[in-house]
Amino acid sequence: MIAGAGIAYARNPDSATRRRQLAPFEGGLCSRITIVAIAIGLSRVTKHHAANVVLEGVSLEIRDGEVIGLVGPNGAGKSTLFKLITGEYEIDDGTLNRRRDLKVGYLPQTPEFRASTVIAEVLESHEELGAADAALRDLEARMGDPEVVADADAFDRVMEQHAAALERFDRLGGHSFRGQVEGTLRKLGFEPEDFETPVEVLSGGQQKLLGLASVMVTEPDVLLLDEPDNHLDIDGKRLLERAIVDHRGAVVIISHDRYLLDIVADSIAELEMAGQHPGRPQLVVFPGNYSEFAYQKRMELEAQQHDYEVQQVEITRLERSIARLKVFSRGGANEKFVRRWQSMQKRLDKVERIEAPQLEPKRMRLQLNAERGSKKVLELAGLWKQFDDHVVLGGLDLVIWAGERVALIGPNGAGKSVLFRIVLDEEAPTEGLAKLGPSVEVSYYSQQHETLDYDSTPVEEIRRLKPMREEAAFAFLSSFLFDQPRARRQVALLSGGEKSRLQLAKLTLAEGNLLLLDEPTNNLDIPSAEVLEDAIDQYPGTVLAISHDRYFLERVADRVVELKDGELTEYLGGYAAYLEGSATVASTV
Repeated sequence: MIAGAGIAYARNPDSATRRRQLAPFEGGLCSRITIVAIAIGLSRVTKHHAANVVLEGVSLEIRDGEVIGLVGPNGAGKSTLFKLITGEYEIDDGTLNRRRDLKVGYLPQTPEFRASTVIAEVLESHEELGAADAALRDLEARMGDPEVVADADAFDRVMEQHAAALERFDRLGGHSFRGQVEGTLRKLGFEPEDFETPVEVLSGGQQKLLGLASVMVTEPDVLLLDEPDNHLDIDGKRLLERAIVDHRGAVVIISHDRYLLDIVADSIAELEMAGQHPGRPQLVVFPGNYSEFAYQKRMELEAQQHDYEVQQVEITRLERSIARLKVFSRGGANEKFVRRWQSMQKRLDKVERIEAPQLEPKRMRLQLNAERGSKKVLELAGLWKQFDDHVVLGGLDLVIWAGERVALIGPNGAGKSVLFRIVLDEEAPTEGLAKLGPSVEVSYYSQQHETLDYDSTPVEEIRRLKPMREEAAFAFLSSFLFDQPRARRQVALLSGGEKSRLQLAKLTLAEGNLLLLDEPTNNLDIPSAEVLEDAIDQYPGTVLAISHDRYFLERVADRVVELKDGELTEYLGGYAAYLEGSATVASTV
């Protein structure tokens, strides 16, 4: 059912106005009450996939100008919810109210591209204009064809066709739209010399930003972003944040990036697995950003736990008193005691029971163990790596000491993974050395899961690393959220999150005292990322981690090393110190 949506009162100020005031990403909520139009409203929406209930009784209002962060475990139905809003899927029950003439833009997890070049792809977001632009380019190419130039009649015909195509292009607003396209691309990090770059040679992060440009240039009233931060480096994430802040319409963003959600979100909508907590809504909206959501949820859970425990003590005391009175009533012979226990029972029956607090989704259990090794864990001395004429690492010097948590950051393609391969002795340096301490044992987490045998199963991977009975391997893997069917499934068929948890399981058995972590949170949901952060906090060894996850970096890093243009720059004091230091450097350039 599609119908017009109405008006709602919100406690937050106009979200679009507030975001425009966030220029340096600072500011606060205003207490005034404003009227905000509802762009899309879902009421008690249910959706099945085959016999499985994916969404059940989901209600959500999307208001003009607000940014909603949509969080929840993998498989909870977040992407399905987006496809219901776009109309790709039909709802099985409930209602979806959508304002008339509403324009919805949707960026899926994996954008699909139709055109050959960067600018042609964005131009094709306006389909009629994109076709006109393609016709113009074809005719311009024919005008330079020597055979056409040599034939005066053919050349005149092409010129006439070009004039007609140019008139159509102008009539559709082509020149102004092209300027809008170019401006959008520049805001998302593309330079004019990139506009004619073939789409297929772009990095994963650049393709994500190109997909975002194609959606945003149409200026949708509601923008749906499904994991838009995947594959983006820190600079790319900043561009994404600025694009969301500047967008005048509503935005709903599925993301596991807590730092991003802290910056842009006006509210957090948490979607649980269907049927996980009967009697409780599957989707609940919390005002504020991710940190406010996490705090509020924890406080509510603890308050409910306290109230529940107090009430249970009182209920138990009354039940025991009633039981004693029943004994004294001598099986009903003593009417005085009968009336007393019956009166107490009536009062007890009328007590509004506080529900036991709903447990959070089951989390993996991760404990990283290690024997303390050498005081000097890793030393880079004059480390140089060159591929043909391209210098990736230009004479790096670095010492990492026992117990440190060092973050290695830098743009995509800067050479961070190359440095890891050299430390692992999988790549030879051109000059210099990377030297491990004499008692250092390395455990490696690979971004692309190269440490896993894709032809084996999780239980085989575990038993190969540490001999144990099959039942013990199943029990061990259950700590990492693998049931027996998944533990027997071929690794190649596992999801990205499952592969990540399997790698972490192997790290716990390897017990290396130097962890090399390459984007360890990329495929983890938020609860699993938090478990990893807690485990690193308790880990007695040393950590060197490549990551673009700024929340993770804030939690774990006590030193940040930036690799950029072949050089290392160190920042003591963690990610906040890096932000302050890099801003100071930028202001002096």
